[in-house]
Amino acid sequence: MDKSASSKPARHDPRPVPVAIVAIPETTASVVYGMYDMFKCAGRDWSLITGEGTAQSLMAPVVVSEHGTPMTVGNDVRIVPDHAFADCPPVALVCVPELAVPPGEPIEGRFDATVRWLAQCHRQGAILATACSGALLLGEAGLLGGQDATTHWAYCGILAERYPTARVHPQRALVVSGEGQRLVMAGGGTTWLDLALYLIARLVGVEEAMQVARMNLIDWHAIGQQPFARLARTRQSEDALIADCQVWIADNYRCPSPVAAMAGRSGLPERSFNRRFQAATGLSPMEYVLTLRLEEAKQMLEAGDEPVEGIALAVGYEDAGFFSRLFRRKVGLTPAQYRKRFGALRRALAAA
Repeated sequence: MDKSASSKPARHDPRPVPVAIVAIPETTASVVYGMYDMFKCAGRDWSLITGEGTAQSLMAPVVVSEHGTPMTVGNDVRIVPDHAFADCPPVALVCVPELAVPPGEPIEGRFDATVRWLAQCHRQGAILATACSGALLLGEAGLLGGQDATTHWAYCGILAERYPTARVHPQRALVVSGEGQRLVMAGGGTTWLDLALYLIARLVGVEEAMQVARMNLIDWHAIGQQPFARLARTRQSEDALIADCQVWIADNYRCPSPVAAMAGRSGLPERSFNRRFQAATGLSPMEYVLTLRLEEAKQMLEAGDEPVEGIALAVGYEDAGFFSRLFRRKVGLTPAQYRKRFGALRRALAAA
């Protein structure tokens, strides 16, 4: 992540930083207005509560859209933009919320006006920041070529596939890249909170960002987003032969030679089976089995207190050390760390 935010001196420009937050029908109002509230809070709310300093917002967010007319977005919430793209005043920062379209659904040509406006703002020197799957629009604008990037974990594969020269980091909750570090991308879910804090620190000051974090009880996603992710999309194949193997392996992934067993069940030579399975599911047979095993291990770690050695054996690994190293490499936490974080969350939710 960009280190400039941590060393940035306090901002002395009295003018609030102008910020545009893009609204499109395929988004949710919670992110649009959540970012709006956080930016508006910077410099104002801490003073209101503590009596320290002058209660003045140090950022000036507006909501913009293609036409500037009211629209209904996700969850049937109505958003009333402040400006259309054409009459939006110059801004230092443009924020793009999530793009609520299923992973893999075609988007070419669907957001042309928004993409053109984003590219124009970037040419004019603005920072472009995206939350969640909004990073897809940076790709459509041609801005991700040769750049580090991230997005919601469920969209990382699609981002890498659509924009193959981008360096996609699925494990990271925040990525800063591009010329002048003017592309900022957050991962999935509530990592837009990290995004907003980073942008406040960078454009206003670290102390103001800390005040916003304290006011809103925000905890930084230091572990990234990979521990929260489903390791891969184990989609059901339309190939009847492969689909039969998927159903079978769902109950038999613990067997010692699962790929050979599936190939035998299919009646195909193992090499031919591997190619057909990859084409049908998007994963190699071994990657598919690995995903099933680790997802089951995650559930066991969350739900109980069985020793890691027992869990390793239960999902098909006799060597608990190998299992632990594999788990950490794929999930981003050791099994013990995962249990501590997510087991505690599951228990708290169950108790509540």
